[in-house]
Amino acid sequence: MKTFPFFLLFTLMISCENSQKRNYTFYYWRTHLSLNNSEKIALQKSTSSYIYTRFFDVEKVEGKFQPVAVITKDQTFETDKEIVPVIFIKNDVFYSITLDEINFLAENVYSLIKKKQTEFGFKISNEIQIDCDWTAGTNKEYFAFLKKLKEFSGKEITSTLRLHQVKNSKLSGIPPVEKVYLMCYSTSSPLENSNRNSILDISTLKNYLKNIDLYPLDMDIALPIYSWGIVTNHVGKHKLINALSLKDLENPNFKKISETEVEIMKNGFYFGNFLNKGFTIKVEQISEQQLKEVKSFLDQKISNYSIIYYHLDRRFIDQHNY
Repeated sequence: MKTFPFFLLFTLMISCENSQKRNYTFYYWRTHLSLNNSEKIALQKSTSSYIYTRFFDVEKVEGKFQPVAVITKDQTFETDKEIVPVIFIKNDVFYSITLDEINFLAENVYSLIKKKQTEFGFKISNEIQIDCDWTAGTNKEYFAFLKKLKEFSGKEITSTLRLHQVKNSKLSGIPPVEKVYLMCYSTSSPLENSNRNSILDISTLKNYLKNIDLYPLDMDIALPIYSWGIVTNHVGKHKLINALSLKDLENPNFKKISETEVEIMKNGFYFGNFLNKGFTIKVEQISEQQLKEVKSFLDQKISNYSIIYYHLDRRFIDQHNY
């Protein structure tokens, strides 16, 4: 009888144990902060003491920096978790920005964070996370902003890290922070004509992250649990409908093309949109098997990471039984 080598068995056991014991929590990415019962339960069960909450975006409007989609809150948003403010900044904000403008931006970003903290009575963590898809053309300016924000706030500043920023780290640069959050999703554009899952294609992810173990900063991992539908019209133009699942494709007016795609057989309003006969809808969602495969791959590459699922929404947490 063949025996399984002990050292391989031991390695597998350790790998499984590490995956099961990873601390996890959620991003909260809606403009109006509220929690229904399912979301409250999922958040309470999460094993991290933090929730990563988007506060506002920053864009450049007519040459001026503007906060966009600033959060509001109702009484249902109550949690014992510490709130980590997350600020999304469009990359073009850092094109041709001066040092004085960087100082102005850092000071005002922190000022608005403090204002929202006071207004809502949040238990704020000592961390501020900045989400920006910086490039080789904006990295110096973005990194200077991170340093200035740390000066103004006295907080720990962290940054998100996209897949291309890992693969092309020599060009993209390494941000001046102690920790990054690796976004293990958006492996391709949903508007491409492709058979791949644009949210998460495992082979594409592995290609981007084949040298992730060489990245010089500590990191936690952001994993997707969201889903959407990609509508394609007669001339090949695409539109996204958020939060569609495979169950939504079960409609007598839809003809099944594949396990994930249908053709609309009758004009009508579907999911809040008027869609014509002949349009197709392809649903992209994430399975537990995909998430397990990503974790298994990462376990072989890095250690001591926590997981932040994107994002806390009843429509997504119910699909994944959180």
